[in-house]
Amino acid sequence: MIRRLRLALAAGIIAMGVAACGPTGERPQVRLYTEDYSVAISFDPTPPCALEQVQFTIVVRDAKTGEPIEGGEGRIFATNEDRKSTDNGLTPGKELGTYYSSLMFVNAGTWAIGFQFRRDSTQRLQRANDWMQQVLAEAPPGQECNK
Repeated sequence: MIRRLRLALAAGIIAMGVAACGPTGERPQVRLYTEDYSVAISFDPTPPCALEQVQFTIVVRDAKTGEPIEGGEGRIFATNEDRKSTDNGLTPGKELGTYYSSLMFVNAGTWAIGFQFRRDSTQRLQRANDWMQQVLAEAPPGQECNK
């Protein structure tokens, strides 16, 4: 119980730091943990903008050994205060333990983003703690949101 509270607190602090980051050329990472997995999630653009595809890079490792997890299954999903939702599955990447996904946020504001993963279809999905992410308003036509 205390371990989960500490993990939730750590995830919240990390998420606040990520939400405050602007475009710096370096992609911030959100670090999440489940019983069996250590997860690092980065995304582009940073911060994300409404009505743009946000590309997520997710690296999953075994929490005990640090070994990358190949052949896993999972999803990333998000819901905002207005109960709008978006979700997508993971696509394995060429790099060991790396998966890709994308989401499009339909409006600006605060979104709760969640992540679930399992090593294979014989295992149960494990959910990491959600993080809160600020999504910027969409850019005017012909302009990029973060530029």
